Amino acid sequence: MRSAKMWTIFMCLVLSFFARIQSLSVTVNDVECVYEYVLYEGDTVSGNFVVVDHDIFWSSDHPGIDFTVTSPGGNTVQNIKGTSGDKFTFKAPTHGMYKFCFHNPYSTPETVSFYIHVGHIPSEHDLAKDEHLDPINVKIAELREALESVTAEQKYLRARDARHRHSNE
Repeated sequence: MRSAKMWTIFMCLVLSFFARIQSLSVTVNDVECVYEYVLYEGDTVSGNFVVVDHDIFWSSDHPGIDFTVTSPGGNTVQNIKGTSGDKFTFKAPTHGMYKFCFHNPYSTPETVSFYIHVGHIPSEHDLAKDEHLDPINVKIAELREALESVTAEQKYLRARDARHRHSNE
């Protein structure tokens, strides 16, 4: 029973770590925004963005693109000005829908490769307790017994079938 609980906790941790990863490309003419829902206050939101093939079109006087992250309450969480790409990380001040916007002040459309990850590390009170797992463990035991009964019935029927086959020869 103890190993089943540890396995369940481990799988919850793995799923919560890998569940919220997104990678995409956005063509920015003027302003383009991407939205991502953050489930829990305090989650770590991280990512990066790169303007693809900017060296071909950009000269040294190109102003770059601007990147702004806005919280569900409308507050600016991150603001990066005039760049061809950067990394970002912040703790979500609240749960809800976050807005990630790219602003291209130049008239040439730019393709931005964008990656975002919302990580949640559950606290101890978020994890399942023994009393939460007890009904599941009871159902697993019931299924195990039912499966054993079916297996025993199959063995009985096979043996009976074999006896009948040999008695008719």
